[in-house]
Amino acid sequence: MRVVLAEDSVLLREGLIRLLDASGLRVVAAVDEAESLLRAVEEHRPELVITDVRMPPTHTDEGLRAALVLRRQHPGLAVLVLSQYVEERYAARLLASATGGVGYLLKDRVADVTEFIDALRRVAGGGTALDPEVVAQLLLRGNSDPLERLTPREHEVLKLMAEGRSNAGIGQSLVLSEGAVGKHIGNIFTKLDLPPAEGDHRRVLAVLQFLKIRSMP
Repeated sequence: MRVVLAEDSVLLREGLIRLLDASGLRVVAAVDEAESLLRAVEEHRPELVITDVRMPPTHTDEGLRAALVLRRQHPGLAVLVLSQYVEERYAARLLASATGGVGYLLKDRVADVTEFIDALRRVAGGGTALDPEVVAQLLLRGNSDPLERLTPREHEVLKLMAEGRSNAGIGQSLVLSEGAVGKHIGNIFTKLDLPPAEGDHRRVLAVLQFLKIRSMP
C-alpha cells in the first residue's frame, strides 16, 4: 500500500515513516505542509494519506482543509487525520465529507502500534477509524429522535461501530457472540431508518447519524 504522509514535526514524521515501513506500508512521500501534500498526492496517487490537522503556516486547520480537498478531488482516496487534541468540529467536517475510507485519531493512539496499523488498514479498506475520545466528544451534542429508539445495548454496539470495531471486536468488548452483535446491528439499521440500498454503506451511515454530522456544513 502506498502512503503519503504529512506531518510538520520532524521526530514524529520520521518515526511514522519507520513504523509504516516496518509494517509493510510504503511511504512514497513525506511532507511538512499542506500544499506539498496536495502536490505529492497528484504525483504519487497513493491509496492512503495520513495528515496532521494543524500544519504551517498558521498551524490551525491546513491539514484538515487539504484532506477535504483531496476527498473531493480523489473520491476513492483513504484519509486518516491525526490530531494532538480532540477537535470535534474538524472530525465532524471530515466525516461529513464521505461515507467511508476516513479516520480521525489522536496522536497518542500511535503509541499502540498494533491498534494504529489496524486502523490504517481499516480506513484503506473503505472503513472508518474514530478515536474513542473523539466519539465521546461528538456524542455530547445530544440525542435525536431516531436514537431514542435504541436500547442501551444497541447504543453500546453503535458506539463501538463508531470507533471502527468489527463485529468480532464488538462481541469481544461486550462479551457477545457475533450472531448477537449482528442482530443488534440489524435492529439499529431498522430503528435508524436505514433500509438496504445499493451503493449505501449502512454501517457508516448509521455511525454518521449517531454522531449527528450528516447535516453539518
